[in-house]
Amino acid sequence: MGLRLGIVKALHAVLSARGRGGSFPGYVGLKLDKHFLERFIMPEQVIVVTGTNGKTTTANLIAESLRASGKTVINNHRGDNLNIGIASTLAAGSDLSYRIQADAVVLEVDELTVYRQFRNLQPTVLVVNNFFRDQLDRAGEIETIIRRLIEVTEDFEGDLILNGDDPNVLRIADYAKKARVHIFSVGENSTSNQFDEAKEGTFCPRCGRPLRYLYQQYSHIGRFVCDTDGYGTIEPEVFVDSIDYDKGTFTSDGKEYRSFINAIYAVYNCAAVLTVMKALGIDPECADRVFCTYRLNEGRNEVFRLTAPCTVNLIKNPTGANEVLKEIMAHEEEKNICIILNDNDVDGTDVSWIWDCHFEHLRDSAVHEIICSGTRAYDIALRLKYDGFEDKLVIKENPKDAVDYLNEAGMESWLMSTYSALHSTRAILKKVEKR
Repeated sequence: MGLRLGIVKALHAVLSARGRGGSFPGYVGLKLDKHFLERFIMPEQVIVVTGTNGKTTTANLIAESLRASGKTVINNHRGDNLNIGIASTLAAGSDLSYRIQADAVVLEVDELTVYRQFRNLQPTVLVVNNFFRDQLDRAGEIETIIRRLIEVTEDFEGDLILNGDDPNVLRIADYAKKARVHIFSVGENSTSNQFDEAKEGTFCPRCGRPLRYLYQQYSHIGRFVCDTDGYGTIEPEVFVDSIDYDKGTFTSDGKEYRSFINAIYAVYNCAAVLTVMKALGIDPECADRVFCTYRLNEGRNEVFRLTAPCTVNLIKNPTGANEVLKEIMAHEEEKNICIILNDNDVDGTDVSWIWDCHFEHLRDSAVHEIICSGTRAYDIALRLKYDGFEDKLVIKENPKDAVDYLNEAGMESWLMSTYSALHSTRAILKKVEKR
């Protein structure tokens, strides 16, 4: 019996009863025992999801699909993907002998730290979604992240699920010779080639020559090939096509599925889930039931009922922000926009990424005002001024003031927030909802 584990579990129970939870119990566990994470006895299936964008959603979809198949599952559903969050999740789901009480563990793990966690978590399945520039002051160049992941997967003997439409992800397959590699891909559709974003997949990682794209979905995600050495020539195990944005459906292996949200990045989330189901020999019908009922929350297309609906999205890098901007402008109603930009450690103290975002998407008569908030409210306002929005800008540094302003306007609104402001702003929105 672990006394330290008992303390952490008791702390988790007390905080959960008060509706708080979070990563603090894991922080205590790691302070009491630096080997805390190594002690857990993992179940037969340990699925780790990593990458830049879409980790939380993909991991939650996988967890729910496994539950739909009848398995008991533990997962960090709130996206607490660093050491302390993972430690909290595992402690809450184990007995006092450190044995995980579930058939499977599904964990979202930060792409910068996954190489450190590999030995502790003993994954049997690794899912890699994509790689984009993200928090440059914290993560450094994408190349550093990829090389570290290559190092830990060279001896990996489990199932490796890779996005075959990302040249930075696909290169892992060249080195993971012991793994069972499963590749997913998404076909050309009505939104393909409508792109103008920053790209990180221009050159072949094998020979350094330019890649040729047959089509692109967004940023550098799409179908590519190197005409010199054939890099990018794949036979995907799961291929998604016949995407119908009017119906919100797509097809894979001749079966029609309904996407949980009508966007290309959501289709990639679903493709990753279907690949995991296939690798584990689980009926894809389990995933289909989840796709039909799944609701995004905690800052991922989450809707709050103010005097008019307010939709909240997390943003943290240019690619994710650009996809949110496209989604906002797909709605033709008159609207207010709120952008909360913080520069705390978890956000990344370098906010220069906002200059790679295509805020010109907001240049539409349907956009009434743009409220700038957060610790770097004036930085985002300056960025928007250079895009010609000076007459529409409102500065409300305090997020509470920004939410009150949206509420008093009585107009549909869209709120984009960096990570450190997200949970506190959601709490403010919930209070305003209940007035």
